[in-house]
Amino acid sequence: MNFNRLPAYFRTTTFKLALIHAALFILFSAGLLLFLFVQTAGRLERAAQDELLTELDAAIESHTKGGFDGLNAAIIQRPSSSPFYYLLTDPEGAKVSGDFNTLPAAPPEQGQADITFTYEARTFQGEPLRKTARGRLVRFQDGSVLMIAHDKGIREEIVTLVTNTVVQAGFLGLALSLIGGVIVSLSATRRVEALAKTMREVMEGDLTKRAPIFGQGDEFDRLAKRINAMLERLYRLMSASRHAGDAIAHDLRSPLSRLRNRLEDTLRRADNETDWRDAIGQSIEEVDRVLDTCSAILRLSNVEGGRMGKMEKVSVSQVLEDLAELYDPSCEAEDLGFEADIKQNLVINADRSLIIQAVANLLDNAVKYTPSGGKVALGARKKSGEVEIYVADNGPGVPAEDRHKVLERFYRMESARTEPGSGLGLALVAAVADMHQGRLELTDGTPNDTGVGLRVSLIFRAA
Repeated sequence: MNFNRLPAYFRTTTFKLALIHAALFILFSAGLLLFLFVQTAGRLERAAQDELLTELDAAIESHTKGGFDGLNAAIIQRPSSSPFYYLLTDPEGAKVSGDFNTLPAAPPEQGQADITFTYEARTFQGEPLRKTARGRLVRFQDGSVLMIAHDKGIREEIVTLVTNTVVQAGFLGLALSLIGGVIVSLSATRRVEALAKTMREVMEGDLTKRAPIFGQGDEFDRLAKRINAMLERLYRLMSASRHAGDAIAHDLRSPLSRLRNRLEDTLRRADNETDWRDAIGQSIEEVDRVLDTCSAILRLSNVEGGRMGKMEKVSVSQVLEDLAELYDPSCEAEDLGFEADIKQNLVINADRSLIIQAVANLLDNAVKYTPSGGKVALGARKKSGEVEIYVADNGPGVPAEDRHKVLERFYRMESARTEPGSGLGLALVAAVADMHQGRLELTDGTPNDTGVGLRVSLIFRAA
């Protein structure tokens, strides 16, 4: 069978699961209904058969003990309330005693035979009524024949009612299981189609599309959240890539232009070795700035691409104490105060080199943008199962409306364009935080006359 010719819905996994659900429901229902049938109709049938056999055994015993006449006397003397019908015939087939005039079926040549037959009875109003009876024929060795039967009546009606109920319930269960399976299947198919539609629109170039979340907290919602997180990351990376070319060209143009102008000016005016040496030294500084920018771009690309070193337990306390020892003299050289408040026994699972690089970037920025006489603070603490690393200063700070922008590649505020740098420092720190499933938060630092200051916090899950 070529399943590809079936409609798309019937080829879906959800429809196949619906069929499996329906089959399991049917099997369960069939087992349950069969059990009910056996316990009701089956038990009634067995009880009626047992009563018939008991009555037959008693009649055979009467024949064994008293012969033909003894059996005939027992039939004649039986209680009028007996639910059984009798007919005793002689070897020639003539009626001797009983409730019928003739046998309803030919008797066996020997032994016993079961029979089912209809007979005519009368209602209380005297109207004819056809009824059904079930019994057994016995031919004795002397040639006489005995029939014992009982009216199926109420028992037959109960058995028929139970049987019909079981059959109808089976069909109803089948229909309900199929309907329920189709409904569940359609619901799941719609959810899957919504995800597929989102993926299709993203593939067509609309990176702003997001998978719908229905708020049911099921596996589809969890999948949609993960897909949206992936799309959000992809959107950020693609947005950064779209602007990276212009930003790189802009950041490289200035030092390269200065380098060219300086070399051209030196070529026209330099007339001694000292001038040449000065020009070459300044040119090397410009080339170093270009190389620093390229190195920063490569580092950021590696981090955003998920390429990191060994993940291990890192003692944040020890790392920050080493950095504090390194940056204390740097701050003193810039006429800045420096203080460290580092709690002990702080450990996270991280790439040690990336954590050092991220904190060093934050300290470099704080030293660079804090005016003389200001203060830089480095600290770490544990709170609610997380480790917070922070660098704070009392410099000009970053306006609240621009704080999300400074995390983008190559973004530099107007007040910072006169300072050396590539605009990649905080973008790298944000990428390190994201890679370690942490957070980067920017808040006000220590307010003073020059501004509100800036506090940058790196927050990781404690190990």
